[in-house]
Amino acid sequence: MYHHRLIVSYKGTNYFGWQDLGQSVDKSTIQGSIQQVLNKICKYQACTVASASRTDAGVHAQGQVVKITIALAIESEKLLLGMNSLLPDDIRVLQCKPCTTSFNPNKDSKSKEYHYYFCTDTVYNPIFNDIITHIPSDNKMGLLDIELMQEACNLFIGEHDFYSFAKRDTKMESTVRIIISCEIMQAEFSIFGNNIYYLKVVGEGFLRHMVRYIAGALFALGKKQLSLSDINEALTQHKEEKVSARAKSKGLHLICISY
Repeated sequence: MYHHRLIVSYKGTNYFGWQDLGQSVDKSTIQGSIQQVLNKICKYQACTVASASRTDAGVHAQGQVVKITIALAIESEKLLLGMNSLLPDDIRVLQCKPCTTSFNPNKDSKSKEYHYYFCTDTVYNPIFNDIITHIPSDNKMGLLDIELMQEACNLFIGEHDFYSFAKRDTKMESTVRIIISCEIMQAEFSIFGNNIYYLKVVGEGFLRHMVRYIAGALFALGKKQLSLSDINEALTQHKEEKVSARAKSKGLHLICISY
């Protein structure tokens, strides 16, 4: 068997997330699309596809790391060209290199970086309608308090129990995770809108929906629906109820993974 390490970019709008759901479920996934292409290239010989992150439905990626194992002896450059010629336009292999048998894209990763993009313009550019979340100003609340949201970002940095910021998973042994950095930055998209920002979160690992719940809490805080103490309490106490609703999936982007 031959092993290759890929960097894959995709727009997740038309897909039911990363993970292949099997032939019994009639929903397109990123993993399933890649698997179908490999089946054609390898003439239906055995092949496997494993990723570093199982992104949810509607979530996008610039730097998803994928390991493929195939029975066909083929140069990485030719494999990249062959895959991209067959993949749909919203999925692309950016890089393909040989890797070891032992390489595990998820367990071997040191950190993952996610961005959550949002726009606060009263009317925002429809070009971004499926990759940026629109959070318009409210006549009563005014614009989001970005400075307060930035202050709250500091609360998430370090080791915390993110039980109240993740989807329940009985198989998960621990909900404690380490966040390396968390900040809100203004995006350089001024030609398309004046008030486009993104939440940048880098962590050693993430729970399911964790970044979206963090973003949702920050949006609620920015609208004065939550306080800093509410967020701090959710991080320090093992509460069943969520501190806020989770943000929409379309604003979330997996940017890169470090090894």
